[in-house]
Amino acid sequence: MENPLGTRSQRDWQAIGVASGIGCTVVVSLLLCIGGGIFLDRWLDTSPVFTLIGMGLGLASAGYSLYELAVLGDTRRGVVKLHRKTAGQSSDGEEDSQPG
Repeated sequence: MENPLGTRSQRDWQAIGVASGIGCTVVVSLLLCIGGGIFLDRWLDTSPVFTLIGMGLGLASAGYSLYELAVLGDTRRGVVKLHRKTAGQSSDGEEDSQPG
């Protein structure tokens, strides 16, 4: 019997993982910032002030995380360059001079 969802490649699963990571990041940053604003408003009895500040911070945090993901996903503009160490190489990519 054939799988009704079809076969998924590794690239498809990576895309699903990235999309769910984006969703979780946005939701968690918004919930934490807005929840913190509501908590501070109730504690200090300042009704909408900290909730609005928390909403702004949550949106800025979610936007920054999306921007960071877009920049890291672009191979031409990536801020962090990830390199795999192979046997015989140090962390800066040069050959080790020590026998090992």
